Amino acid sequence: MKYFLIIVFICSIHLTFSQEVIEKNDIKVGLVLSGGGAKGLAHVAVLKVIEEAGVRVDYISGTSMGAIVGALYASGYTANQLDSIVRTIDFYKILSNDLPRKSKPFYEKESGEKYALTFPIKNKKVGIPVAISEGQNVLNLLTELTQHVNQITDFSKLPIPFLCIATDLETGEQVTLNKGFLPEAVKASGSFPTLLAPVEIDGRLLSDGGIVNNFPVDEVKQMGADVVIGVDIQSGLEKKDKLDSAVKILNQIVGFQMYKTLDEKYKKVDLLIKPDISEFNVVSFDKLKEILEKGDIASRIKMKELKAIGEKQIKYEKKKINSSLIRKLHINNIEISGNKNYTRAYILGKLNLKKRDTTSYQKLIESINNLTATGNFQTIQYNIADNEDDGQDVEFKVKENQIANFLQLAAHYDDFYKTSVLINTTFKHVLSKNDILSTDIILGDNIRYNLNYFIDNGFYWSFGLKSRYNNFNTSVNFDEANVNEINLDFEDFTNQVYFQTVFSRKFALGIGLEHKRIKAFTETISSVENNLAADNNGRLYFNKSDYLNLISYLKIDTYDKKYFQKKGFYLSADFRWYVSSSDYHNNFEQEHTNFKPFSQLKGKLGFASTIFNKFTTHFISEAGITIGDNNNRVLEYNVGGYGENFINNFIPFYGYDFAELNANSFLKSSLTFRYEYLPKNYLAATANYSRVESDLFNNGRIFDNTKSGYMVGYGLDTFLGPIEINYAWSPDTKDRYWYFNVGYWF
Repeated sequence: MKYFLIIVFICSIHLTFSQEVIEKNDIKVGLVLSGGGAKGLAHVAVLKVIEEAGVRVDYISGTSMGAIVGALYASGYTANQLDSIVRTIDFYKILSNDLPRKSKPFYEKESGEKYALTFPIKNKKVGIPVAISEGQNVLNLLTELTQHVNQITDFSKLPIPFLCIATDLETGEQVTLNKGFLPEAVKASGSFPTLLAPVEIDGRLLSDGGIVNNFPVDEVKQMGADVVIGVDIQSGLEKKDKLDSAVKILNQIVGFQMYKTLDEKYKKVDLLIKPDISEFNVVSFDKLKEILEKGDIASRIKMKELKAIGEKQIKYEKKKINSSLIRKLHINNIEISGNKNYTRAYILGKLNLKKRDTTSYQKLIESINNLTATGNFQTIQYNIADNEDDGQDVEFKVKENQIANFLQLAAHYDDFYKTSVLINTTFKHVLSKNDILSTDIILGDNIRYNLNYFIDNGFYWSFGLKSRYNNFNTSVNFDEANVNEINLDFEDFTNQVYFQTVFSRKFALGIGLEHKRIKAFTETISSVENNLAADNNGRLYFNKSDYLNLISYLKIDTYDKKYFQKKGFYLSADFRWYVSSSDYHNNFEQEHTNFKPFSQLKGKLGFASTIFNKFTTHFISEAGITIGDNNNRVLEYNVGGYGENFINNFIPFYGYDFAELNANSFLKSSLTFRYEYLPKNYLAATANYSRVESDLFNNGRIFDNTKSGYMVGYGLDTFLGPIEINYAWSPDTKDRYWYFNVGYWF
C-alpha cells in the first residue's frame, strides 16, 4: 500500500509538471485591428485566413471599424459567419439617418415633410448639425448582432477578451473601453467625425479612436498576449492632389497624429499583415468584394508564419453562434429609463409595444425606428432578457436629444401661389412634456402662416391646436353678368382645437372644433344681376362670414415617400359639420339669409405599387358629398387646376382650369404611370376622370357627364423637393396647360 501511494504521488507530480509544460507551450495570441472605415472590412478576410492557418485568437484590441469587426469576432462569431454578415449589410443605409417613412409620426407626415434645410438652435444661437447621422441604425445593428452576449458588461468575460479605443473630444485623451454596453462602446470607437455623432459615455463625449490611437498594440500586450498579430489597413497620408473631398481631408487630419507613432508600434508586433487598399477610402462600401480580396491576398502571403504560430497553440474548435437565436418575443415586462421630457406613455405609443405582446425581432427594430423617427432621442439602447415566466423582459435606455429647438427653411415656386419662402421655428417640450410648437411664416407673392401646437400622449388621447391663414389671387371662370372670367381674391383664416388618438396602432382618429373665416371677393365686376353689389372699396364679396364647425377625421399613410411614391397605401376621411354662420348669403343674394346647418363628407384613397423598382402604378380616388342644403358656391366642391396644397374644398383636376367645375358633390379618380429612367428622374403620364354634380349618384347613372383630363411630364427628386414640368389637356374643352413647380409644397 505504501509503494502504491508513492507511485500515485510521483504520477501526480509528473502530470502537474506535464500540464505546466503544455501551458508554457500554449502561447497566447493577441490580435490588433486598425480603423479605416470601409477599408476595415478587409479584417474579415484576414480572420478567415487566420482561422484556416489554425491560429487561436486569445485577445483582441481594435479601433473604429477594427473595433466593430473585433467585437463581433470576440462575441463568438466565426470568420465565415462575419463574411456572410458583411455581404448582406447595406452600409450606406445603416450609416445614414434615413428611416422608413412609415416610421414617422402622423404629425411629422402631415406637417413636417416640407423643409429643405434644418438648423439646430442652442443657447439662442443657430448652429449646424454635429454629424450627418446620429447613428441609431448602427446601434440597432450592433445590438441585434450581439444579443447573445447582452448580459456581459465586462469585455474580458466575452468568449474572446476585447477592448476598443475612443477619443475624449473635450480633452483629446485616449479612452480605453473594456466595460459597459458593448454596442455603445463599439459605436463610440467608430464614430468618424461629421459622419456619425459622438457618443456620451460616463459623462465623456467620445468619438473615433483613430484620432489618438488607431493601432492599439500596447493595450493588447497588457491583456496578456505572448504573440501579437497586427492587421493595419491604413494607407498613409495622401498627396495634396488626392485631397479632393471633405471625407479625404478629414481622414488626412485624423491621420497626422496616428502616423507619427506607427513605426514604433510596428516594432512591437510579431507579425504584421498590411493589405494594399490605398485605392479605397473610408466610405468605399460599394467596393466590398475588392476590399475582401485585398485582405485575403495580404494574409495568405503570411500563411507560413501564421501556421507556425498556430502550431504552438492547443487546438480547439470555435463554437458557432446561432445568429438567428431571437426571432420571436413574448414581452412580459417593459422597462424604460433615461426619459425626462417625454412620458412613458409617449415612448410606448411610439414603440407600439405593450405588455403581453408577442412580436418578432424585426418588429422590435421597427418599433425602435418609430421612436427614433420622432427626432427626440439621441440614442435608444435596448436589452432583452429571458423571464422566469417563459417570456422576455425588454429594457430600453433612452438618451433624449439635447437640441429641442430648430430653424427650418424651404423655398417653392408654382403657377398658383407663385414664389414662396418658408421660415419655420420649432420648439419642443415648451409648455408640457411631449409637446411641440411649430410656426411657419411664408413670405412671397401670397403671405401665409401656419401655427401648430401638439401634445402627443402616445396610446392615450393627444391634444392639438392649429391656426392658419391662407390667401391667393387667381383668375377663375365666371358665367354670370356676361363675364367669362374674373380675378378672385380668397382669404381663409382657420383655427382648430382637436383631440387625436392612434386606433389599432395604424389609424389616426381625431375630433375637434373649428372656427373658419372666409373672404372671397373680386374687383373685376361691381354687381351680379343687381342682387349682389360691390362695397365702397369696390370689392364684390361672394363670401364674408365666420363659421363654427365640428370636425372629425380618420387617416392612414403608409406611402414610402411624400412625392414620387413607389409603394404604400393612403386613406383619409374628413367630416365637417357647419353648425353656424355669422353672415351667410345664398349665391349672389345681397341680403343675409337664415343659415341652415349642413355637413360635408370627403374621402381620399390611394395606393402605389412598383415592379422592377422602376415602373410605378399610382391610383388615387377622391369623393365628396354634401348632407343638407348648401347654397354658397364658395363652400361647394370646386374642382380643377394643378397643385398639391389646395385648401378647403378646392380639388385639383388636370386638364381643367382652377375651380372650373363646381357642385355639392364630386367623384374623381386618377391613374398615374411613372418610370424612373435614371435615379431620381421620372417620366410620368396621368389620366384623371371626374363627375361634379349636385346629385352624385344620378339615379344610378354615375358615369353620365364624366369629365376627363390627361397630363404628361418630367419630375426630378432633389433635396429642395420635387422639380416638375407637366403638360395637361382635356378632350372635353380642347384647353391646354403647362404647369411648373420647384420645391416642397407648403
